[in-house]
Amino acid sequence: MNGMMQDLAFAIPGVDEAMGFAEVMKLVKSMDYSVIVFDTAPTGHTLRFLSFPAVLEKALAKISQFSGRFAPLLSQMSGMMGINSNSEDMFAKLEGMREVIQEVNKQFQDPDKTTFICVCISEFLSLYETERMIQELTSYHIDTHNIIVNQLLFPKKDSTCEHCNVRYKMQQKYLEQIHELYSDFHVVKLPLLTKEVRGAKEIEEFSQKLVEPFVPPQ
Repeated sequence: MNGMMQDLAFAIPGVDEAMGFAEVMKLVKSMDYSVIVFDTAPTGHTLRFLSFPAVLEKALAKISQFSGRFAPLLSQMSGMMGINSNSEDMFAKLEGMREVIQEVNKQFQDPDKTTFICVCISEFLSLYETERMIQELTSYHIDTHNIIVNQLLFPKKDSTCEHCNVRYKMQQKYLEQIHELYSDFHVVKLPLLTKEVRGAKEIEEFSQKLVEPFVPPQ
């Protein structure tokens, strides 16, 4: 019981995303989409989210093992408090949830169905977080082989903007490290834009930068 409670307590931070993912998984079965994109939270929260299916599956397995002992106790307590509770129905729902979580886990770990694309900026902390993310994804057996480096500055050669030139040199230093660390990854470089990407037309134009190498101005 102590171990089960610890597992559940550890899983709580990502429960909202995991349940949301489970609900989407149910809908995916009945709809026809070629690609589904999940825009995840920053590194720490995302790692809790990705670890949640395995943790919850383990916890639900333990609950199922003890369901025979829990059921009479729950029924007795419900009766004492004047509450109508069908313990068999409750455990059946938990088992159904466990099956959905197992499917989520299977979907995560199938490289033909799921891949994780890391998005970072060319700075030390972001590079550190990206490495942490990739190490954790590997431990979860989740495919990842794409990195998007966003908000890169490309000032013209004759630019007199000191701020732009200094940041450009800094970004290039970390960009070189990214290429060295992830030589077997597909690295996409995206420029810092002067406008927001809003609306279908803007998104469509921006999406071309993901598939066509960006050519910096001369």
